[in-house]
Formats: sequence, structure tokens, C-alpha cells
Amino acid sequence: MICLTEYMNIDIATDNPAFPSMPVSQADPLAGYLAHQVEIDAAIARVLSSGSYLLGEETRAFEAEFAHFVEPDAGGQQVNHGVAVANGTDALRLALQACGVGQAAGDVIGADEVIAPSFTATATIAAICQSGATPVFADIDLATYTLDPQCVRAALTPRTKAIVAVHLYGHPAPLAELQAIAAEHGLHLIEDCAQAHGATWAGKPVGSVGNAAAFSFYPTKNLAALGDAGMIVTHDARVAEQARLLRMYGWRQRYVSDIEGWNSRMDELQAAILRVKLRHLLEENARRQAIARYYLEQLADLPIGLPVTLPGCTHVYHQFVIRSAERDRLAADLKQQHIATAIHYPAPVHLQPAYAQHVRGRLPHSEKAAREVLSLPAYPQLTDAQVERVAAAVQHYFEQRH
Repeated sequence: MICLTEYMNIDIATDNPAFPSMPVSQADPLAGYLAHQVEIDAAIARVLSSGSYLLGEETRAFEAEFAHFVEPDAGGQQVNHGVAVANGTDALRLALQACGVGQAAGDVIGADEVIAPSFTATATIAAICQSGATPVFADIDLATYTLDPQCVRAALTPRTKAIVAVHLYGHPAPLAELQAIAAEHGLHLIEDCAQAHGATWAGKPVGSVGNAAAFSFYPTKNLAALGDAGMIVTHDARVAEQARLLRMYGWRQRYVSDIEGWNSRMDELQAAILRVKLRHLLEENARRQAIARYYLEQLADLPIGLPVTLPGCTHVYHQFVIRSAERDRLAADLKQQHIATAIHYPAPVHLQPAYAQHVRGRLPHSEKAAREVLSLPAYPQLTDAQVERVAAAVQHYFEQRH
């Protein structure tokens, strides 16, 4: 049973016997499996005995269930189509291509430009390049680590074809402003929801706002496969049809390619596993939010930057990210206490060698974030004692230094 304790008035003394020295991992995919082992094992056995392992009933059922999960409750565009693919990077690449972004027959490679944040997983930018488009980096708002609309406007050129809104760490990007820019300039708005399963903006699930959205089900995500898997969701039947063609060689009829396509299929095992985990996603997101509330309460008086949730948004805390100029020393101190942390991400993409040719200037907020961010353990299977221990260790570090 996942505890949803509100974490109020907890004793955080560092000599409390509730804080053992057993390691606390920053993420734990095995714990995610063990939490639902009976259901997952039954789903795997069902697939193995079915004799159908690719693009079968499990995949079709998961596509429908996940598309329904992303549908807004009221108003907005209905997300009626889910297209399961091999991974989240493919989901974003194929979403762009299905919307007509990137290299088409006879086009010059890189003729289309796609504005995206540099402070993101490299996969976001890799997908843009793989689509045949050119990434154009825009800076972020340091409060939310998502695109700054003013920086997006400054990055527009006559070649701009799309904006990729990355909902980083589980907080929605500023979709109202990005929608307005896209509408004004006739651009596609593509949502990168790889870290935001279940997050909402203006009462609508992320993924239901843009022309299309890409989700990753990598093993550490809020909705996690036991391997790689991804999904495109869209309200546009034409985009969905194009994505289905692109994911398997351009086939409408087997062995006949109507267009040039790829091989990007979710297997039946992952689909069955994800169907199990989808049933528990809201509960596990609530656990992440409860952990975040406790951290926010306990760390509020420390000289660090804490996550914010803007009005009208729901944060699902794929990562609980703090920011400190002392990031590396703090991480080293926590490591000595057997508490693992992670840096998401140590270098913005525009400063990485593979993408240097796309740089058009400095991005000071992205560079500052990369120097200072630190992800604390925040996955749903953490025990209350482990969460208390993490918060106490961070407090202790600053008490000792200050």
C-alpha cells in the first residue's frame, strides 16, 4: 500500500533512529516493478501465452486507454488518437514529421526550424535533428525551467515551422503564451510530455493542447515501462494516420510503402505492463506530490531555489529539483550520507559538441540552471523515513556550513 501521509509536524532530528544509514537511491525502477509485481507478472504471462508480440491487442488497448487518459474533461481539443512507438525520442521525431515538419522529398535538410529549450534532455534536440529540421535554442524561465515566451519570440525567423514545449520535471510549459505565438505565426505546437504524465494546465492534461504530443515511458518516468516505449497523442486524425505510417515503413498494406517510414513499434509486453501501471498513475503522482510538499515545507528556510507551481498548473514532480550555487558540495555531502542525487542536466544542449553548429548566442538562464540544479530522491516507493532522512540531510548540510 502506498502511503499518502501529509508529512506534517515530523521530527527531523539527524540522530533519530528512524534515519538509518541504508542507501537512498535517486530513482528505483525495480521498486516500481515490485509495487505491482503480481499484476505485471500476470500481464506478461498473458502476452507470452497469446502468441502475439507486436502491434496486437495489448498495444491497441493501451493506445486507446492512454489517449483517453490525456483527453480534457471539458472543452479544448479532444485527444482521440494514440500511436504507440518504440521510445520517447521516436515519439517526438515522428510527431514532428507527421505534422509536416522536417525534410520532405526534395526539401533541403534543415530548411524547417523548430524552436526548443536548450535546457532539456538531449533527446528533445536529437529528435528535432532526426526529423530533418534545424533546432533553434531559446532560453528558459528559471522559476519553472520551461520555455520563456519572450525568448521564443526573439528566436522566430521566416523558417520557423514549430515550437516544442517541454514540460520539464513535471511542470507544464506556458501553453497559453506558446499557443498564441503559434497561432499568430502559423506554427505547429508540439508538446514534449516525457516528464509530465498526468500534469495539467488550465484544467487540461498536458498533451491535449498542441497539434501533437510525445510521451516517453522510459523506466524512471512517472508512467514507466520495463524497457523503452513511447506514445504520440493527437486530436488530428490526419496526423495520427501519418504517424502510424511513419512508425512502420510507410505501410498501409503489408510490404507496400506509400511513404518512406521507419521501424518504431511498441512491443506487446511493454504495452501490457503499461496498461497495469496506468491504473496506478494518479495514485503514484499523488505520492510524488506528497513527498514534494514535505520537502517544500522542510527546506523552505534554506538558501536554495525550490520548485514552484504556477497558478492553474498541476505539477507531477517527475523530479524534485532544487537549485544552489553550492550544488556540487551539497551532492558530495549527501553521497557521504548514502543519499543519491542526480543532475538533470549538467550541460545545456547548446553547449554540447554535437550541437555547437546550431548555437546563435548565449542562453544565460539555461547555463545557470545547469550549474546549479540538483534532483533529490522523490519517486513514489520511497518510505516516509527515507523522505525525512533526505530532508534532514539537506538541512544539516546548510546548518553546518552557515
